Amino acid sequence: MANLTKEELFQAKIDAEIKIEPKDWMPEAYRKTLIRQISQHAHSEIIGMLPEGNWISRAPSLRRKVALLAKVQDEAGHGLYLYSAAETLGVDRADLMNDLVTGKAKYSSIFNYPTLTWADMGAIGWLVDGAAIMNQVPLCRCSYGPYARAMVRVCKEESFHQRQGYEIMMTLSNGTPEQKAMAQDALNRWWWPSIMMFGPSDADSSHSAQSMAWKIKRFSNDELRQRFVDATVSQAEYLGLTLPDKDLKWNEERGSYDFGAIDWDEFWNVVKGNGPCNRQRIKARQKAEENGKWVKEAAMAYAEKRRKRQQKIKTQEAAKAA
Repeated sequence: MANLTKEELFQAKIDAEIKIEPKDWMPEAYRKTLIRQISQHAHSEIIGMLPEGNWISRAPSLRRKVALLAKVQDEAGHGLYLYSAAETLGVDRADLMNDLVTGKAKYSSIFNYPTLTWADMGAIGWLVDGAAIMNQVPLCRCSYGPYARAMVRVCKEESFHQRQGYEIMMTLSNGTPEQKAMAQDALNRWWWPSIMMFGPSDADSSHSAQSMAWKIKRFSNDELRQRFVDATVSQAEYLGLTLPDKDLKWNEERGSYDFGAIDWDEFWNVVKGNGPCNRQRIKARQKAEENGKWVKEAAMAYAEKRRKRQQKIKTQEAAKAA
């Protein structure tokens, strides 16, 4: 081991399933990859509050409103956990937020689609959070300690969100014909964007192979996408809903479902900022940033005043002791 380079020792540690911690040596490329992934994840949680926040004031009952409020609050908390994890890599949260509001940073393409009916709250919980769980549970074993530990709580709460969404879809599916049609319409609109959530196909992903070698990721985009499709088919059947894919069929030889071609042109178009709600989402964050400036300034002023007061007390105590 004495003759190994830093890079080789680092990889040996990862191969031995030993967590990398903030003060450990790490390749710059590993650090930058984590900053990119964790910050995009954090941005996605914050932007993800917007499509659902749109329905808080229009929830069909007080029970639904309270549950949706709790979910949106959870997502804000997820963003905070993840920004904190990113900061352990030497970046400033303010810089990350600035990248988001200026449109420099990316976030999950799924949140650039509109929420048109209440059924969308069910489809997002069932499909979007379901896809998130499929992607994020392996991150609990990520090689970077702070990220892995943050994901434990995030995944527990996302699991609740997924069940909440599925319960909404079940209620609608067992309701009036109009309610079931609403649920089917939401499924039709959210299905393909949900399976795009896993990112580009392995052949077109520039980060996937290296991230798996570093054990930041445990499975490729296509592996996770296939798992999600296989798990969701029976759920849709139980609801009495039809997945909008005429090519979906069981492949006995593979032991998995074959599914239709993904419209990657749509995916990349949304990623590049041309989705139905890209500009609306960024504009909303810019407005929130501007309107919240006074809160940040007040909090910082209070913190500085408190720091000076504590320093004064320490100085006085030191003088008395002398």
